[in-house]
Amino acid sequence: MPEISRFYGIVIRMYFDDHPPPHFHAKYGNDEAIININTLAIISGKLPPRALGLVMEWAALYQSELKEVWEKAVNLQPLHKIDPLK
Repeated sequence: MPEISRFYGIVIRMYFDDHPPPHFHAKYGNDEAIININTLAIISGKLPPRALGLVMEWAALYQSELKEVWEKAVNLQPLHKIDPLK
């Protein structure tokens, strides 16, 4: 699963040719959540509150880029990195 961003110990990844709805995986330590790109709702899993807040802030900033990367992943095209949260 390609890593598309990393910040504050949080790793953001997407699978190639993954199932709908459009989503990404956020991992922090032993915790992982799957986040819907369109709604920014948690589909499954959990993250500690502070890590979840950082992920949501990042996802809101880069939501349109996340949609572009999702389309590439679905079409088995190379994925580009998205800037980390600063």
